[in-house]
Amino acid sequence: MSFWVSPAVYAQNQSEAFQKVSEIIGPEWIRKADSLLLLSPLTVTSSQCSRSEGGIHDFYSEGDYWWPDPQNPVGPYIRKDGLSNPDNFVDHRRLMERFNFTAGCLASAYLLTKDEKYAQGALKHYKAWFLDSMTYMSPHLLYGQAIKGRVSGRGIGIIDTIHLIEVAKALEVFQNSQSFQPEATAGIKGWFSQYLTWLRTHPFGIDERDTKNNHSTCWVMQVGVFAHLLGDQEVIEECRNRFKEILLPHQMGADGSFPEELARTKPYGYSSFNLEAMSIICQSLSEPAENLWHFSLADGRNMEKAMSFFSPYIRDKATWPYQKDVSNFEKHPIAYSFLIFAYDQLKESTYFDLWKNLPHFTTHTAMVRSSPVRNVLIWL
Repeated sequence: MSFWVSPAVYAQNQSEAFQKVSEIIGPEWIRKADSLLLLSPLTVTSSQCSRSEGGIHDFYSEGDYWWPDPQNPVGPYIRKDGLSNPDNFVDHRRLMERFNFTAGCLASAYLLTKDEKYAQGALKHYKAWFLDSMTYMSPHLLYGQAIKGRVSGRGIGIIDTIHLIEVAKALEVFQNSQSFQPEATAGIKGWFSQYLTWLRTHPFGIDERDTKNNHSTCWVMQVGVFAHLLGDQEVIEECRNRFKEILLPHQMGADGSFPEELARTKPYGYSSFNLEAMSIICQSLSEPAENLWHFSLADGRNMEKAMSFFSPYIRDKATWPYQKDVSNFEKHPIAYSFLIFAYDQLKESTYFDLWKNLPHFTTHTAMVRSSPVRNVLIWL
């Protein structure tokens, strides 16, 4: 290695993907983690919106694609698919994205070095979001993706908390550190347990689960990752079954595409996003006895087919035969985590070669929004 890595790291993780990813961007992870040690926690209590019907601890966001009606400027908003209204409130989402990256990056640095300073630096953020009575976030999403003049919150707002999955995965790394004492770890897991119950029982969660596109994929992704943190085997199995019996059969076309996403005004972005979410499900919920990466429907639809469909358009986006995205098409592709996961599981080196030459640390708002995994190392 070209930078120092704790010998214990490779004793614990001998995967080729882990070692190759560490070699390429490990030093940058360490540099970013060192700078994040100086970052103060900011939670949902740091920014408020007068339009929210919730309290100071309640996450609030407004639907991206909803705008004032030119025919009735003071009336209910109208929808413009794919076009984000810059005046809508998204501060809480941005703060959660910040927390998600911070936790994942510090966990990556801790995983590589075993230096407790990274765990200690992360702990203050976990305490602020989940344990501190002044700054915690309520474990529900009643006020996500509200629409002015229409609803105070919607089930599809649950997609905003995709940016808690690296927070959860990082805790699996940190819980073995000296800094995360059992009482604090149990309290944080208690928060995730409450949120997991809400996701699975509240009408908003059930509505989101039963959608037919990337929203249902992201529901399974979140529920599966949170259940994995909590060791809830019953829910993990439920998520595996939904992947095999609902997500793949209902969302993947015979050629490996996602027709629901191709029909949107941002077909490239939504296709990559849904593939990302499905790959995270497979990466986080697979085990030797049941590897979702190798699962196939009777007609041959599987994750390998999805990768074969989309990867040529990562290699050469100019060959994309569908409509160009109405916004941010030029920002794609980036170093999607599904490229590394597919390399790790399908043993196809071309996916690693693609990932290696793409931007690894994007800061563009739209790309961050659609990238719940930005610290791929902790998932290997």
